Amino acid sequence: MSTTNISIQPTSNDAIIKFEADYFITQHNSYEFNNIDDASNSPLAQQLFYLPFVKKVYIASNFIAIERYNIVEWTDVQDEVAEQIKAYLNSDAPVIKEELSKPKNAVTVYAESTPNPSVLKFVCNKALVGQICEFSSIDEAKVSPMATELFQFPFVQRVFMDKNYISVTKYDVAEWEEITTQLREFIKNYVEDGKPILSEPISSQKEVKEQQVESTFEKLDDTSKNIVNILEEYVKPAVASDGGNIEFISYDDSSKKVEVLLQGACSGCPSSTFTLKNGIENMLKEMLNDENISVSAING
Repeated sequence: MSTTNISIQPTSNDAIIKFEADYFITQHNSYEFNNIDDASNSPLAQQLFYLPFVKKVYIASNFIAIERYNIVEWTDVQDEVAEQIKAYLNSDAPVIKEELSKPKNAVTVYAESTPNPSVLKFVCNKALVGQICEFSSIDEAKVSPMATELFQFPFVQRVFMDKNYISVTKYDVAEWEEITTQLREFIKNYVEDGKPILSEPISSQKEVKEQQVESTFEKLDDTSKNIVNILEEYVKPAVASDGGNIEFISYDDSSKKVEVLLQGACSGCPSSTFTLKNGIENMLKEMLNDENISVSAING
């Protein structure tokens, strides 16, 4: 009999941790449970709710994510929870009674903090867009019905979209604890209803984006191409996990100056200058073997 392996994966939200299995535990559907009654179609989720610190349970294709109450720290209980999940999965008991569920548009959305205190990242279990989009006003958001609706909230200042998440920048008129649930529920219901995120289908978005990137890249000099490759491989994944994006703008061979565009949570982030100077700039100096390189940024 095969034994399930469970790996513990932290998230950007300290209250949420993921327990990943080494196989698919649902029929490629995702579920969210807010309490034990809500989890009537999931014996596993019901069992987890007997733990007093469990606030919410998310079950996706190959992982269980749990949001805790602040009465404990994950470091104190995560190993025990992992063992409990592992024992349950090895018992071959059903994780989800799929026939009792509503898998048609099962959507989970959870909020993650970012290094920028004005920005929160809302992560969805479904692909949302095929290209990076950023809107700083309702006029700019005409190509995105979803962003247009988000700007109806008086506290929304900026909307950034990439793959399966949306980063929202708020005005100082509201605190996150007052508006996070409202935004999360709006995004969840919007996606569940099958409404369009952008005016064009994702497949078309990806095709156009790839063509644009390839065309621009081929026109660059060799050093610029190396910089783009370094940013793509080493920097972008890190800033994406924080709800942002970085794009190469230009490189001046005479001044050794690299200019980049910061988007999403990176735009206007108090720590972005430190990240540029002590992270990206030092990386480029080392990998390109050129101590004269400097990096400056434009906020999107």
